[in-house]
Amino acid sequence: MDSIGDAIRDATAYLTEHPDEARYSDSPATARVESGLRVVTTGPDGAEVATDMVAAVGGTASAPSPGWLLRAAEASCVATFIVMRAATLGHSITDLEVSVDSVSDDRGLLDIDTSVPAGPLSTAIRVRAVIGALGTDETEELIRWAVEHCPVVDAMRRPVPIDLFVQSS
Repeated sequence: MDSIGDAIRDATAYLTEHPDEARYSDSPATARVESGLRVVTTGPDGAEVATDMVAAVGGTASAPSPGWLLRAAEASCVATFIVMRAATLGHSITDLEVSVDSVSDDRGLLDIDTSVPAGPLSTAIRVRAVIGALGTDETEELIRWAVEHCPVVDAMRRPVPIDLFVQSS
């Protein structure tokens, strides 16, 4: 964990001295339909993830749904930021599990009821953690910091402007 803490402290010091280098464009994720509702999304350095939908909406359930990947992204991001924060503060983690679930209403995504959003109505983050010698209050404070700084949670919490560019061949 020392290397994680050292890397974060080094990055923080560098970006504090060079704030003009803190903003950047994230690498794109490019999705292509493989067949039916199975979609393969690729990214840099050979990163790849497949999604599919359940049979009830025409998929084959051959891979996780995009909604599940959203919850997975939220859970893994929170876990990552808990580890990063603990390492920065010099604490080791002996046990960590983050679970994210959500409540959805399919009437929104199927356009049955226009008053119902297509996405999750709410999410819940559950964390089980043992962090160094920290007590309950200090552990909860560290976890709350991690949730507040997790970019996936942030993107879900606030409206993020979306530019749409359509190209037809």
